Amino acid sequence: MQYKTMVLELLSESAKLYEQLRQTRRLLPTLETCAQQLKASHEAWMKTLAEAKPDSQQSQIASEALELALKELVDRLPSVLPQEDGEPLSLDQAIAFVRNHTSNG
Repeated sequence: MQYKTMVLELLSESAKLYEQLRQTRRLLPTLETCAQQLKASHEAWMKTLAEAKPDSQQSQIASEALELALKELVDRLPSVLPQEDGEPLSLDQAIAFVRNHTSNG
């Protein structure tokens, strides 16, 4: 799973923000920080869900955990992940992004 790729896509959805981060040389540090946070959150959610749902398939747990981790990241960084119209990214949009940009399994 490519956490940096997911975060880069989220950041690039706002051309203004992306360009601002790039011009101030904060794109890479922001990308790396957000990717690390997303990875840590995903792993924590996988552990929590595996304990709560021991009979679930690992792929289902991983998918659900990623959705929750991505929602946390979006909620934590509303000013970093705005859409072009200034509205924060919705959970449905974040989930659609994850589903479109992750491989099966």
